[in-house]
Amino acid sequence: MPPRAGPQAAVATTHPVAGVADVGRRIALAVVAAVACHSPATRPTTMVSPAALPVPSAARQMLLVVTADWDAVPGQLQRYERAPGRPWRPVGDAIPIVVGRTGLAWGVGLTQPDGSPGPIKREGDGRSPAGVFALGTTFGFADGDPAVRLPYRRLTVLTDCVDDPTAPQYNTIVDRDPHAPPPWSSAERMRGVDPEYRLGIVVEHNTDPAVPGRGSCIFLHIWDGPAHGTSGCTAMSDAAISTILHWLDPADRPVLVQLPRPAYLARLESWGLPPL
Repeated sequence: MPPRAGPQAAVATTHPVAGVADVGRRIALAVVAAVACHSPATRPTTMVSPAALPVPSAARQMLLVVTADWDAVPGQLQRYERAPGRPWRPVGDAIPIVVGRTGLAWGVGLTQPDGSPGPIKREGDGRSPAGVFALGTTFGFADGDPAVRLPYRRLTVLTDCVDDPTAPQYNTIVDRDPHAPPPWSSAERMRGVDPEYRLGIVVEHNTDPAVPGRGSCIFLHIWDGPAHGTSGCTAMSDAAISTILHWLDPADRPVLVQLPRPAYLARLESWGLPPL
């Protein structure tokens, strides 16, 4: 709160009456001070150094997912792009999505849990990770699509995503040896997750390094419908995931930003995010 002006004015009245020239000088100084106090150059700003932003300055494409709150399952995904030094601008229409069956929780990616309100992502909690994440390999059942520019992996009957926190391969996609038992006790047989894994994108959550128990096998993929949450991924229609895959360009360093609305609004300026 700024200091009150009343006492200061009372003291001023005890000074001797000034001459006309002195009064004019005081008025001029007061005008200059008033202008300076309201000058935009002296106002506090919310500018943040690009180096301090969790969304890298090199990122030119962003997938923004927003849900109503930490426990909400439905939400919307909006694509954004930007030119160097320019603000984010939306691309296309918003896409309906679902997240984990129990909502969102702070994950580990380009951002880390920092004690802010909200749950922390754990293995098996049914929550999708919140924060900022790089996007990795795409995958699917088909041999490939030359129009998809991100790296692509064809899933086979031997492709597993390991979700056993005790295994060295935790949170990685591997092709198991058909002639030997796998060295893990639990994994997703990805080719058998149909139709959800017919097309998808790896979200780089808990990958550098993979911390046991912090969550694994997080993807963007085809949904089972708008009424069904996932085990921790973000899902949408097959047409929507296809549109996204054909739009993404690794040269533009695409990222996923995924937050409940209150957390998003609280970070709008400090993270350099576009207004909703």
